Amino acid sequence: MPVPRLPTRTALAAVVVVLVLANLLNNRWAGSWILLTAVVASAVLVALLFWAGGTWTELGLGRNSLGEGARWAGALIGIVAAVYLCGALLPVTRELFTDRRTDALSGSEIAFKALVAVPVGTVLLEEIAFRGVLFALLCRLRTATTAAVLSSLLFGLWHILPSLNLGKEKPTLGSLFGHSVAGAVLVDIGAVLFTAVAGCLLCWLRDRSGSLLAPMALHWAVNGLGYAVGFLLR
Repeated sequence: MPVPRLPTRTALAAVVVVLVLANLLNNRWAGSWILLTAVVASAVLVALLFWAGGTWTELGLGRNSLGEGARWAGALIGIVAAVYLCGALLPVTRELFTDRRTDALSGSEIAFKALVAVPVGTVLLEEIAFRGVLFALLCRLRTATTAAVLSSLLFGLWHILPSLNLGKEKPTLGSLFGHSVAGAVLVDIGAVLFTAVAGCLLCWLRDRSGSLLAPMALHWAVNGLGYAVGFLLR
């Protein structure tokens, strides 16, 4: 007996529940298991999309779009690398790369962050979730623009917990907003708004390129290369 197809709205609700649980696991309950959480949660989200009648093309990983996505990915990584190089060379922007989370890390630990932790623990889950499954399901119910906005709002809310100590971890932000509770709240709100806007850009890349590889590449380049540049400048 075939399994009944999951209604789109039910799939959306299930996706949100999975993301809430994954966020709590990563930031409150089991932070050391973030890689496993990312892989399992990503698999569950893809399974929900397929249960709801989705395809690899709808997810953004269709065979026909991989070539175009790879071209976009290469160009985006090159652009971010060039911007970071300019920022690292200019004294006025060099301090932006300072991050206390990486001050005590060795070169091998930085490499693990950039090549494993970021692509698996961050990029895989967030892109599969917000630019893949959520965007695909929302596009069934709304226009692509509305789907991008709704997905990006959820992407911003996803960053509430991980951004709570951002003012302490980023000295530039701490000095700008202060180290009070009010300052921490402002930094967190700013992080949520910034990531929501970034989510819109990533959704646009997903829609424009037809491939999830484009937003994945930009997301990895911003985070992964940021670790590398911060390490080289300290």
